[in-house]
Amino acid sequence: MGACNEFDTTQSGAMIYLGFAFLTALFESLKDLSGKFGLGQINEFFISWAMSAFALPILLPILFYVGIPELNASFWKAILVGGLLNAVSLVLYMRAIRMSDLSVTIPMITFTPMFLLITSPFMVGEYPSTIGVFGVLLIVGGSYMLNIQTRGKGILEPFKRLLVDPGPRLMLLVAFIWSFTSNIDKIGVQNSSPIFWSVAMTSFLAVSLFPIMLKFSDHSKEKIINQAKPLIAIGVFNALTFVTQMIAINFVFVAYVISIKRGSAILSVFWGHLFFNEKGLRERLVGVIIMVAGVFLITLS
Repeated sequence: MGACNEFDTTQSGAMIYLGFAFLTALFESLKDLSGKFGLGQINEFFISWAMSAFALPILLPILFYVGIPELNASFWKAILVGGLLNAVSLVLYMRAIRMSDLSVTIPMITFTPMFLLITSPFMVGEYPSTIGVFGVLLIVGGSYMLNIQTRGKGILEPFKRLLVDPGPRLMLLVAFIWSFTSNIDKIGVQNSSPIFWSVAMTSFLAVSLFPIMLKFSDHSKEKIINQAKPLIAIGVFNALTFVTQMIAINFVFVAYVISIKRGSAILSVFWGHLFFNEKGLRERLVGVIIMVAGVFLITLS
């Protein structure tokens, strides 16, 4: 039975699967929190590899259940191009988290839907609606709130801070790259299946990042062992994010699931305040909520 019918006929069941969507947001935020802890001792190259490699023991057995679909040339082109772009963006993602506060870096990923309104018409022929444009305005307005305390230095100062601070600046680049990889993901899924594509991409990242990790990571075995908990945690939470998201989108509208998943940025603001004593909780929380609302509008459009 399709997701729409399931949602209409069993309201209590839909609420259960919406719970999986909220778990997706929780695990996504915990993945970022684990990465932030690990980056205190281990560089972004090792963390990026661990995020994919340590997820595989959980994800690979799923293939025995779903099977391997017939793969064509379009799939292999998508996995190659998308995999290379995702490998670059993943390293930049972790570097951004290492360089700046979680509460101002993670919210920048909500700019991906805004960039998609630019890239999607060219790549997959999808065009924005009026409600989507309004969602963009909310994302931009919410980003202004992240550094609203600097407004006394000039009305445009909150925007300038996003470009001056290396973490948010790098994360904006990641969001831009993801606007391309999101379209490539769609091509990959259309030429395989959602579950197989996710497992294949994770495997590609683990393999492609391995030699890069060896070249640029000079950590001792003792240091890696000492950081085993956050390294394993980031892989486990990455896998759990995938599993709960796949369960949710099978029974609830995809638009709802993705919008709720982006709510992980709200949790990241709390984690930054609780575990790293990051300042400006109220302003940043308001800003992120506005940005997530913008994501929701764009997704629905």
